[in-house]
Amino acid sequence: MNDLVAVLAVARKDFLQELRSRATTVATLFFSAITLVMMAFGLGREPALMASAAPGVLWVALAFAGVIASAQSFQADLEEGALEQLLLLPVARASVYLGKLAASWVYLSVLGVVMLPVAFGLYGADAPPETWWVLVLTVLLGTLGFAIIATFYAGLTANLQAREALLPVLMFPVVVPVMLGAVRATEAALLGSSDTHLALSWVQLLAGFDLVYLVVCSSIFHFVVDD
Repeated sequence: MNDLVAVLAVARKDFLQELRSRATTVATLFFSAITLVMMAFGLGREPALMASAAPGVLWVALAFAGVIASAQSFQADLEEGALEQLLLLPVARASVYLGKLAASWVYLSVLGVVMLPVAFGLYGADAPPETWWVLVLTVLLGTLGFAIIATFYAGLTANLQAREALLPVLMFPVVVPVMLGAVRATEAALLGSSDTHLALSWVQLLAGFDLVYLVVCSSIFHFVVDD
């Protein structure tokens, strides 16, 4: 089995596992909806304030969804004894990481694309039609950054008793650059074509962080899962 086949096999396993259980889908959709609604109540009735807060609230909801999705993926493997079997495959440990990362990224990307119009509609934020492609690109790169970090730290804390509490504590300080780039790119895209270049500058920064995190996390993943 080569590394590419292993990556696809691990991603396929996670997809099929989620199709059977729907646990991650239910948890992330419910939590994301609650976050959007509760923040809307907290911000009050000022339309300008709500519209300006839409990007930040959207990415906060996606960040927490990333924690839930990655933690649930490793938790299910631990309960079924699948994680130990995955680590015994005759491939690089990075292949296991990249497979779980791919599944998490696809899931978060779909969730982000669905939540984008919902959040903007709920908060009264108007996105010009000519900048929607920038918003979708931002969602793809932002969720990739979250998935890279969340998958890595979910693997790191998988065998710890307090993993549910440790995962967000370890992850969120590291994810700040991704959060900053994603929020700023979304804000700039909402301002229209006049700030498209600014939005693309943030997108480029976001892509740079994703690349650095991907190289580092995939390179050292085998250390964090070794006994």
